[in-house]
Amino acid sequence: MRGGGMIGVVGDRAAAVGLAVVGAFHPRAGDGAPEGVGTICLLGARRGLMWRAFSGGKEASDGRPDPLDRWSRRVIGGLAAELGAVALYPFGGPPYQPFQRWAARGEGAVASPVAMQVTPGRGLWASWRGALGFGERIVLPRREGASPCPACPAPCRTACPVDAFAGGTYDVPRCVAHITSPAGAACREGGCLVRHACPAGRDLAPPAEQRRFHMEAFIRARLAAGA
Repeated sequence: MRGGGMIGVVGDRAAAVGLAVVGAFHPRAGDGAPEGVGTICLLGARRGLMWRAFSGGKEASDGRPDPLDRWSRRVIGGLAAELGAVALYPFGGPPYQPFQRWAARGEGAVASPVAMQVTPGRGLWASWRGALGFGERIVLPRREGASPCPACPAPCRTACPVDAFAGGTYDVPRCVAHITSPAGAACREGGCLVRHACPAGRDLAPPAEQRRFHMEAFIRARLAAGA
C-alpha cells in the first residue's frame, strides 16, 4: 500500500490544473472498477479555478463540440501519465463508467429528495470531471461528513418554478420547456434553482459563466434528443 502522502501529491497536481480530489476509495467487487485498479481518486472542480483554467485553454475557443469534456481528457490524461495512473471519465460512452456508484463510495453521495445525487460537502453542486485509477492501494484519509438530508427541511423540493422534481422524479420535458421560455431566464442564466436551494455546499456554486455554460449545453443536448 503506497503511503498516505501520495493522496496529497495527487491533490497538489490536480490543483495545478484547476481540479480537486473530491473523494477516493478502494474498489471492491461489484464497483465496476477497471481490472487491476486498487484506488480511485475522483476529480471535480476546484471552486472557480477549473473554469479559469478551462476558459484559458484551447478547447474553449476552437469552436468544436464538447469543449469541457475535451479539456478534461487532456488535463486528466496528462495527470494520469505523470502519476502512473489510468484516466477515467463519466462521459464518452456507452458504455459509461459507474461514476454515481463511485461517488457514493468515495464522496458519500446519496440520492436527494429530488433524485439528484447530493454529497455532504458539495451538496447538489457535486459533479465529477473524471478520476484517476491507481494500481496500488493508496492510504486514504478518513472521510468526514454524513448525508446532509435527514436533518434538512428540504428547500430543494419546492425550489423548482414548475415542480419538475415533484414526487422525487425528474420531468425533463417540463424543465426544458420552462428554461427555454422567457419565464425561465433565472434558471437559464444563473443555473438550476433547485441546486441553489440546497444548504449543503451553498458557497460552492460554480462561477456564473460556468453555470450558464452547463445550462446551455444541457438545453442543446435535450433539444437534440427531442425532450
